Amino acid sequence: MRFLSSLLAIKYAVILACGCMAVSDALAADAAGVVKTLKGTVRIERSGGSSGAAIGSEVFGSDRIVTGPESSVGITLNDTTQLSAGANTILELNKFAFNTTTHEGVLDASIKRGSLAVISGKLAKANPDAVRFSTPTTTLGVRGTAFIIEVGGNGEGAR
Repeated sequence: MRFLSSLLAIKYAVILACGCMAVSDALAADAAGVVKTLKGTVRIERSGGSSGAAIGSEVFGSDRIVTGPESSVGITLNDTTQLSAGANTILELNKFAFNTTTHEGVLDASIKRGSLAVISGKLAKANPDAVRFSTPTTTLGVRGTAFIIEVGGNGEGAR
């Protein structure tokens, strides 16, 4: 009987461990992209928390990326879109989803302050209407190309 109890305890421990790994894998699968280049001070704000970015840091579809003075960051999204944010930039990734098989998905980002250079990836090429960049005064639809967005001002009130 004791052997059976021990066996059941091990079985449940394995099930719990697998469940935790599945949650961890699901979170990793939700990553929108990765930081490829970094200069100066860059923060990634997520779910009320903030951490310093580093090369290799994952970026998620609801993250806010903030660069400091004389700082910049280069991010490659899973669809090969390249985002390069300059100094004193606030970039919000409102939503990102990409199916690597069908190339369907959505990219919705807001530039609250600063500058952002974009080289569009597979998502914009397959479905240009699914890609949108917004500033405090305008919304840009992307038709597949490279472009730069600059938002002036100090960003006060742009949260």
